[in-house]
This record gives sequence, structure tokens and C-alpha cells, in this order.
Amino acid sequence: MTNLRIGHGYDVHRLVEGRPLILGGVTIPHTMGLDGHSDADVLVHAVMDACAGAIGAGDIGGLFPDTDASYLNISSLLLLERVAALLKDKGYGVVNIDVTLIAQRPKVSPYRHEMANNIAQCLGIAVEQVNVKATTEERLGFTGQDLGMAAHAVVLIEKIIV
Repeated sequence: MTNLRIGHGYDVHRLVEGRPLILGGVTIPHTMGLDGHSDADVLVHAVMDACAGAIGAGDIGGLFPDTDASYLNISSLLLLERVAALLKDKGYGVVNIDVTLIAQRPKVSPYRHEMANNIAQCLGIAVEQVNVKATTEERLGFTGQDLGMAAHAVVLIEKIIV
């Protein structure tokens, strides 16, 4: 039996006018933002789903349902802190996270370190344990046509032995 577990997370949101674009807890200048009940931070949502999956806690839709008004426009970083508490309650710590944003634009490379730092702070880990990257889909599909953004995340967690 191993003390390691992995989790995979995926999230997608539609791009709309009139909302800020928040990725990894960073507000990024853009002509559109992501539509959702919370701040619609697709990057953090994928991380939360990966963490929840690794401990068998379902997904963020079950943990933070969009039918609950208390989550309306809430910062996804606050929700990530709650997921971090779930990990800790189950006796797990994060070894590392690798998350990929899929978006045609804007370029997010200037914000990657700040995004990784935000995620690391919420989870109580070092920024070196979080890797944030982005890719386009060469103008193919809904992300390539600027209709939305998606993100995949993988997390490795380890049982904390005391």
C-alpha cells in the first residue's frame, strides 16, 4: 500500500463580455471574462477538482454547488483554501501540482509566477511545487475560437505520517 495518490481536474468556462478575467487568482486585462457562478477561475477550479478527486471527495460542483447563493461571485482562491482544509483533515499534503490553461488569448506568461504563488499560498506549499503553463489550440475548437477557456490539472498528494 502506498501513501501517494493522484488526482486529475478539468474545468471549462465560456467567455463573456462584462466580467473580469481571473486566472489563478490574478485579474488579467482582457476584453472578456469567464462566465460562472463564482469568479469562474477555470485554472483554480481544475486544481480544486484534482485535489478533491485525489482524496475521493467528488468534485467542486458537489462541494460548492452553484445553487448556493453564498458562492455567488466568491473568489476561487477562498474555495481552494477550503479544499486545502479537506486535504489536511484527511491527513494529506500536496507533493506537487501541474496545471495547464487552454486558451487562444490573452498571453498569460507574464502572470504565471503570480498564479503559481497564489495557488501555493492557498495550499500551504512552496511555489516550486506548483507549475502553471498555457497552450493554445491553434484556433481550433471553442478555445481556439475565443469562445471559452479550459484547464487541466494533475496533483500528487501524500499521506502525512506523524
